[in-house]
Amino acid sequence: MDGKKLTIVSRKYRGDSVVISSRLASDLLKKIDAIAEQTGRTRNEIIQISLEYAVDNMEIK
Repeated sequence: MDGKKLTIVSRKYRGDSVVISSRLASDLLKKIDAIAEQTGRTRNEIIQISLEYAVDNMEIK
């Protein structure tokens, strides 16, 4: 990584959505829950924001 930070700001979701399930390591889920608590966001919002960031900044080799 090049040191860029993911900044989480308030935003309401707009648009269609679908429900999926995913298995996560318990340590990762603990980190996500801590971020959710610190920011007042839901776990779902943190995961969605993180995935959008990852997809927008992904390099495929």
